[in-house]
Amino acid sequence: MDTPMYTEAGPAPEAPPGDGVRRAGDPEAATATSRRDRVYALLREEVLSGRIAPRVRLGEVRLAELFGVSRTPVREALARLHSDGLVERRENGFYATVPNLAELRDLYELRVTLELRGISRAMEDPSVRHDPGVLRAELERWEKLRADVPEPDPSFVLLDEEFHAAVSRASGNRALTDSLVSVNRRIRRVRMYDFLTADRIASTVTEHIRITEHLLAGELDSAYRAMHEHVGASMEVVLERARRALTQMALHSDAL
Repeated sequence: MDTPMYTEAGPAPEAPPGDGVRRAGDPEAATATSRRDRVYALLREEVLSGRIAPRVRLGEVRLAELFGVSRTPVREALARLHSDGLVERRENGFYATVPNLAELRDLYELRVTLELRGISRAMEDPSVRHDPGVLRAELERWEKLRADVPEPDPSFVLLDEEFHAAVSRASGNRALTDSLVSVNRRIRRVRMYDFLTADRIASTVTEHIRITEHLLAGELDSAYRAMHEHVGASMEVVLERARRALTQMALHSDAL
């Protein structure tokens, strides 16, 4: 999508008049919900794909014209994306999020801690067991992906996040999982540039399978080491990965 499409321009029609109340079973309510979800999904894809440069303001009026809707679903979509950590609010509006390196260092460190804690708590307490049903479902899903490896794509980051959330959830600490999901959302805009090569996709699939197999076998020490290696054995590795991602983001944005 070309950058000029994301500038403010002329008025767009607002929502039709009415009492503003959407009642259960009301077809109009269902349509409004569908419209909101569609705009959110489309705009999220534009941000995740990197087609919206960080320097471009996400103007409600222009986006409403682009998607053929009123400003209301656009405003709601931007609010949801802000909650997801994919856009940030600046003085004059919303922009695609670009964390700085200092923020990334802290967030990546927190991510590693949360990932490993989901396993270490089971190592410390024999009564803690990872849910085998959740793990088997993940193993089956990733074995299918190994048999038919996806093409490199920034949106692969969403599949990766789902895996890590599921493994954390299997450990039985909901607060831990909620924290991990929140952190991953905040670094998603950068992490998506980690999945632009076929070898990276293939290695991620293999590592996910290995971690899951260790957990199902009750091999917690091996699972811990495999997870540690997977998410970054040292802060130097993590930071170098972040630097590369930021460089890719800058280069990609310049091309828009």
